[in-house]
Amino acid sequence: MDYRNPKQRKSMHGRIVQELGMQIVSGRIRPGERLPAEPTLCESYGVSRPVLREATRVLVAKGLVVSKPRVGSVVRARDEWHMLDPDVLVWTINHLPEGEFFRSLMTVRQIIEPAAAALAAISATDEDIAHIAVAYERMEGAQTAEDLLEPDLAFHRAIMTATHNDMLSYIGNMLSLALSESIKLTSRHPNTHALSLPRHKAIFTAIANRDALAARQASVVQLDNARADATSILGGSPLEADRPHSG
Repeated sequence: MDYRNPKQRKSMHGRIVQELGMQIVSGRIRPGERLPAEPTLCESYGVSRPVLREATRVLVAKGLVVSKPRVGSVVRARDEWHMLDPDVLVWTINHLPEGEFFRSLMTVRQIIEPAAAALAAISATDEDIAHIAVAYERMEGAQTAEDLLEPDLAFHRAIMTATHNDMLSYIGNMLSLALSESIKLTSRHPNTHALSLPRHKAIFTAIANRDALAARQASVVQLDNARADATSILGGSPLEADRPHSG
């Protein structure tokens, strides 16, 4: 699936959710602003008020808007959006420049993944380690960058599961879509397979050896190298890749 060019939803309900959601995420309708009035939207889409209100409830559930009596639906502040909701994430990927999205995601990964690897080294059962091993073996067997994507995702999900922390497992699942975009980006590097395997093997070996410090460090090294690979693909120096944008 090309998340940067999402297909238009087939149902009218889905189309309303998608189009209004993308207008919000893109900033065309800003936080604090109201969505167009119900009669206007009903006429524009040719739907009844119940259909429109159901679509609005979906946007409310995603944290994008709040419905206020006598006011209507108002866009919430960006920090209140459910950013890991699959739709919100797709709309964000579609809107943000590729480098900006990657930097944001990499910061999250660098906070979470080394700690998760260390915890997995302590908490993993033999079955968990076997699952990580299978994912890694599938990575070894991948013939193309496209073939590498799913086992790479499975490898990281298996580590999150091996922490035996329900919240981390949930975060790992919710990040899968974003992580797939990150992997697709770094896979453009001409030596992606040769470079990726030793980094992941080091993480797996440390977890299998129950060495939390080594697992954390191996994860840090893997992410540092992934950032460097992406920087070489996107252009610019590592410092430029890490420098926050103004505005």
